[in-house]
Amino acid sequence: MTGIVVTGASSGIGRQIAIQLAQDAVRRESPTAPRMLVHYRRNRAGAEATAESIQRLGIECQIVAADLSEISAAEQFARDALERVGPIDTWVNNAGADVLTGEPASWSFDRKLRWLLDVDVCGTAAISRIVGPAMAEQEGDPLDDAGSVTPSMVFIGWDQAPEGMEGDAGMMFGPVKAAVMAFAKSLAQTLAPRVRVNCVAPGWIQTAWGESTSEYWNERATSQSLMNRWGSASDVAAAVAYLTSPAAGFITGQTINVNGGWNRRFLVADD
Repeated sequence: MTGIVVTGASSGIGRQIAIQLAQDAVRRESPTAPRMLVHYRRNRAGAEATAESIQRLGIECQIVAADLSEISAAEQFARDALERVGPIDTWVNNAGADVLTGEPASWSFDRKLRWLLDVDVCGTAAISRIVGPAMAEQEGDPLDDAGSVTPSMVFIGWDQAPEGMEGDAGMMFGPVKAAVMAFAKSLAQTLAPRVRVNCVAPGWIQTAWGESTSEYWNERATSQSLMNRWGSASDVAAAVAYLTSPAAGFITGQTINVNGGWNRRFLVADD
């Protein structure tokens, strides 16, 4: 029996990733159903809703709370997850600080940046430095001709991080997600060939902020995509599911942009 863990899965992209991975596990009709673990920080009701959706598919699913902005809590969560779930096939580092909605939206730039660094970079790195080596030490040959699947870890970056974006959002999310993407590539070098490590870099995805934002941002999000629309949580989940599937068995150390294709003809108008 193998395990699947998704951090920050109480809502939005994380929830969709967890449900997509569960659905794919059922479709593969493995002799043994995986055990899943859904992480959350404070939204217990949301985590329970995610777990219930997974359980309806016939897959065992637990929920665990942890504040990943605290290194000790992040490390304890990693150890607890390894103990609860057992051998892990798939680990998705989706958890990230939300500074665009709720109380954090009113914080100062410095406070937002610090929280993003603590959760997205430091907390994620602390988890991965425990879980990654443990996954690499699990039994099984990643090069087995019988078709065994190499354990996989996926990170969530940002498509605009390498190039930059104007304004406070760009100056916060740019360096933070660039660090996440660089860490993922270094971890891929460290854990190969025992664990595949990749990154998904979403573009304009219509999460809670995108559903209530101004017409300017709506026009910008749709115009900057060659597909002429917002991306969805399902679009991101599909990319994660691919990278963790047997079909991506020869893919590691890569970043896949999920942004509908960057529209180079778009010029940002004055806000």
